[in-house]
Order: sequence, then structure tokens, then C-alpha cells
Amino acid sequence: MLDLPFDFIVVLIAAFGAGLIDAMVGGGGLVQLPALFAFYPNVPPAALLGTSKLAGIFGTASAVWRYARRVRIPWRALLPLSIAVLCASWVGATLATRVPVEVFRPLVPIMLVAVLIYTLWRKNLGTEHTPRAFTGRHHWLGATAIAAIGFYDGFFGPGTGSFLMIVFVRCYGYDFLHASASARVLNVAANGAALIYFSSRGYVLWHIGAAMAVCNIAGSFVGTRLALRGGSVVVRKVFIAVVSLLILRTAWVAIGGSG
Repeated sequence: MLDLPFDFIVVLIAAFGAGLIDAMVGGGGLVQLPALFAFYPNVPPAALLGTSKLAGIFGTASAVWRYARRVRIPWRALLPLSIAVLCASWVGATLATRVPVEVFRPLVPIMLVAVLIYTLWRKNLGTEHTPRAFTGRHHWLGATAIAAIGFYDGFFGPGTGSFLMIVFVRCYGYDFLHASASARVLNVAANGAALIYFSSRGYVLWHIGAAMAVCNIAGSFVGTRLALRGGSVVVRKVFIAVVSLLILRTAWVAIGGSG
């Protein structure tokens, strides 16, 4: 019987939970990253970010594969957005190795509060799927927001999936289920760029990240299954619940609570 260290087991459980949450509404990084920071305090932050990206990209990619079998994903329209996210994420990852993540932390709960208020205010937001074309003024607004989120993902990351979902719902008229599927595609691009950068500079704990990736995939399988079964109504409810918890979590960390 394997005798695994307690901290390693907790990190793997966190990776499973992160995969489940990410597959449905994003925000899994707020489960996964704090676990890594808490149990590996002597490891450089950039290495923990890179390890989290390694675990997350496999879970997110598996979610995309499962969504694609049941939900129509606009692959052609997402390609240029994926390239923009990839480039922005690379820049963010570069900055992450030079600037402490604490610089960004106070802004995260503020952004999440804005997302929550808007979602609650627009009661029908994300319940109907009336997609808009990837052209025009709304598209440029959406593309700019997506690129900015890509930069944030490379620099820090937690909550990226939730931010991307609200852009697809607000700017492109998607319901929460379709928004979740498309957001996961861009998540893969962002994670991929950041992972390539971090790994090329030795900022990845491969043995830990690989084990976390397996758990992330398992969690993603469960999360995607729940999302597809429940549809947009369930995804919207989970979205509101997760964003609320993320606000509490990020606010606590921002004011000096334990990570």
C-alpha cells in the first residue's frame, strides 16, 4: 500500500475539486492554487503557478472534448480569439516571474463582485441561447475583454473561466452551458501558453503536476457530466454559488488572511 504524504493527498483532492468546478463554471484555480501555496511554502511562486497550469490544462482539455460531443462549439470563430489569448497569456506569464502575485490579488474580489451583481441583476442572463455573430462592435468589446482575461490568466489565473463565461454570455448572447464550453476552449489556449513559458524556464514540479493532472481530469469528467445533465439553469446556479464563494475567498486573502 502506498504511503503518501498528507500534504500531497490534500493537493490531489484540491486538484479533483478544481477540475470539477472548472469544467462547470471556472474558478477552480482558487481551490488548487491555495493548496499548492499552503503546502509548498518554500517553492518559488512561479513554480507553483506553472505546476497548477500543468494540472489545469489536462482537466480543461478533457472538458472541451466532452462538451464538443454534446454542444456546438464555434471552432472557426474561436481560433483568432485563442491566438489572442495565447499571446496575452504568454505576456502575463512573463510578468509573473518578475512581479509578485500579491499586486493583483486585491483586484480579483472587486472584479468578481461586479460579475455577481450583474448576473443577479439580469435574472434571465445566460438562460437563453441566442448567439450573436463574431463581428461588429460587441465583438471588438468581447475580444478586448478576452485578451485582457488571457493576460490575467498567465499572470495569476484564478477565476479566469468565470470571467470568460460572462463575456460570452454578455457580448455574444450565449447561454451558460454554451458559454462554459467556449470558455474552456480559450482556457486551454491560455493555460498552454503559460505552461510553455513556465516549463521552458524550469518553473514546473512535474511529478506533482502530473499526479494533479490525473485528479483534475477525473474532476472535470464529473463536472462536465453534471453541466450537460443540468443544462444552463443548473450551470447558472452553480456559477452564482461559486462566484460568491470566490469573492469571500479572494477578499480574505487580499486583506491578509492565510492563503
